[in-house]
Amino acid sequence: MSDISNASTTRILQINSSARRVVEGQGSVSTRLAQELVARLQAQHPASELSVRDLALQPQPVLDEAALQALFTPAEQRSAEQAARVALDDALIAEAQAADVLVIGSPMINFGVSAQLKNWIDAISRARVTFQYTANGPEGLLKNKKVYVVLSRGGIHRDQPSDTVVPYLRNVLAFLGMTDVQFIYAEGLAMGPEAEAAGWAAAREQIDEALATIA
Repeated sequence: MSDISNASTTRILQINSSARRVVEGQGSVSTRLAQELVARLQAQHPASELSVRDLALQPQPVLDEAALQALFTPAEQRSAEQAARVALDDALIAEAQAADVLVIGSPMINFGVSAQLKNWIDAISRARVTFQYTANGPEGLLKNKKVYVVLSRGGIHRDQPSDTVVPYLRNVLAFLGMTDVQFIYAEGLAMGPEAEAAGWAAAREQIDEALATIA
């Protein structure tokens, strides 16, 4: 388990992966709840440092053949275009490496993570940098981090076969070394006003519970 309660300076990285932006308190539910969670973390850790990566404002390009060619080309042999492409991934890796706490807003899109979040995961998953293969199997190198994932869904999917998001994120984050992961669920958001209000209330209650353990 990661211990952030005694850290003198806590470095928080917020990842907004919804295609919807937040304008005047409206828009992406996962982003708005992630903002609430981060504000609470900052209140608990006044000396904390916050970085925000908004993948709607700064979309990460897909991992296509050109990107793979750039990554597999030795650094000294890359073209200027290839170097610029690799630098985009390098920036995301550096942010993840530096963070003590990650807060990831993750809407469910067609039973999976958003394209924005998948592109971020592909960008930070680099052999011998954020994971490596050893004689004992794979080893994640992004260790000693606390991760909060704020999930938003139109329906009810928690602990159901329809929820492929949580198993995927749990597996890929653990593969990268991030095993201390807590999920916050906002569900039923498209099932009418009462269900939506209940979904918000449940998510906020889960945030209360999650942060009470480090108060």
